[in-house]
Amino acid sequence: MIQAPKGTHDIHGEEMRLWRRVEDEIRALADVYGYGEIRTPLFESTDLYLRGVGDTTDIVQKEMYTFEDKGGRSMSLRPELTAGVARAYIERGMFNQPQPTKLFYIGPCFRYEKPQAGRYRQHYQFGVEIFGANHPAAEAEIISLGHTLLTRLGIEGVRLHINSIGCADCRVSYNEKLRGFLNTRLESLCGLCASRCEKNPLRILDCKSPNCQAQIKEAPVTTEALCGECDTHFTTLRDLLTRFGIPHIIDSKIVRGLDYYTRTVFEFIKDDGQTVIGGGRYDSLISQLGGAPTGAAGFGMGMERLVSLLRQNISSSQFAPKLFIGHADEVGFAAASGITIDLRQAGFYAVNDLADRSVKAQMKYADKINARYTTILGANELAQNTCTVKDMEAGQQETIPLDGLRNFIK
Repeated sequence: MIQAPKGTHDIHGEEMRLWRRVEDEIRALADVYGYGEIRTPLFESTDLYLRGVGDTTDIVQKEMYTFEDKGGRSMSLRPELTAGVARAYIERGMFNQPQPTKLFYIGPCFRYEKPQAGRYRQHYQFGVEIFGANHPAAEAEIISLGHTLLTRLGIEGVRLHINSIGCADCRVSYNEKLRGFLNTRLESLCGLCASRCEKNPLRILDCKSPNCQAQIKEAPVTTEALCGECDTHFTTLRDLLTRFGIPHIIDSKIVRGLDYYTRTVFEFIKDDGQTVIGGGRYDSLISQLGGAPTGAAGFGMGMERLVSLLRQNISSSQFAPKLFIGHADEVGFAAASGITIDLRQAGFYAVNDLADRSVKAQMKYADKINARYTTILGANELAQNTCTVKDMEAGQQETIPLDGLRNFIK
């Protein structure tokens, strides 16, 4: 038997209904915030990720699916979407439009990593990007969008953690301080972190190794090395979040795992430590990819994790049929089929029997699919123009006129 590749999964049934619920909320929210959808290729030039994501990141060093195409070009399945969206912003001349350009996406990404619960080698991301905005109001807006989405979905126990890692000039000053701190601890760091110390020591703060985390516990924090402009930017952002009524925690350990971040970085983190949303500002990304210097900010979130959190708050009965219409004979079958179609056209989720079951088997089926109401039609019911409707939750039933069925199940 051929099976799905390791680290992938099929989305179907009740889970697919949850995905659609999440996607519907995303699209509705994107509309009112003014974000247009973008869809980029599933694979891009490997150089895009080397230059955009950074060659010292775990993604580039260990997780990318890279291959040579028939033209001898190095290509990679996209491990994340921001770099591809930034490439499209430049290539399609979106910078010529009124700025800022505001985009959102929902799509699959590919990373070769150890599969875990809720983490797949092919996984899906929702994200937003703003290009052409330098003010901290850009970060405040996307944080507000993420906060509103979680609220609408009823996901609780999530807190916003924010930090600033400064601009390129701040980074030089901070890296010197961090290297001085780490030089006495190199032998205690994992091999990857030890190799990063000279080229990109900030990445060490993002290491998930408990041993490395213990070694950097007393490391200097990025906010101590901010220049005046970066400090003002961070203060303004915090003031805006307070004005928007969004509680936040300043967390010096938030640095994010991609090299393109500058100034603001943030994560929405559940009480159990799961990161639900992660993002920040990346003013150097467009210029790194060949465009003009452009202020930019955005976030990404894993759809699998979001759907998993939503599942905890939603009963399967919310996706169940409103009414199951069974039949006792051929006359009832014909009537049940027609009434089912009429109800569907009126917007009701109605189901009738398609497997020619007995009445007893039909009722068992209606119970298994969690139908809220059931009724069985036959020649007698049709002659009297009535039907007996059973409320499957309350266990009560009532006989009503057949033409009153629609109002009864509203």
